[in-house]
Amino acid sequence: QVQLVESGGGLIQPGGSLRLSCAASGFTFSSVAMRWYRQAPGKEREFVAFITTLGGTTTYADSVKGRFTISRDNALNTVYLQMNSLKPEDTAVYYCNAVWRQRGYWGQGTQVTVSS
Repeated sequence: QVQLVESGGGLIQPGGSLRLSCAASGFTFSSVAMRWYRQAPGKEREFVAFITTLGGTTTYADSVKGRFTISRDNALNTVYLQMNSLKPEDTAVYYCNAVWRQRGYWGQGTQVTVSS
């Protein structure tokens, strides 16, 4: 079965950096574009970043552009989100997402808290 497992979250001070990972299994990872989303308390889940199958194209939400970088390693079936210059408003649960055979899959999420 399809599994997505996020890791790498934690408590970080403003201006700091974190790298999130999402380990995928149960589908042909290299043939699937991947996305990161986040959900802050009391808010709807929002798009953060997208990467195509070979990593040649990436897109970002305006709120993270220039600070976050999405990447992938198809040999390891893993997608990453490098987050720099973190702000308190980046506090959220971060989820990776895959669409496989017309069905969307989500991981359990990893909490990122940006606070001094």
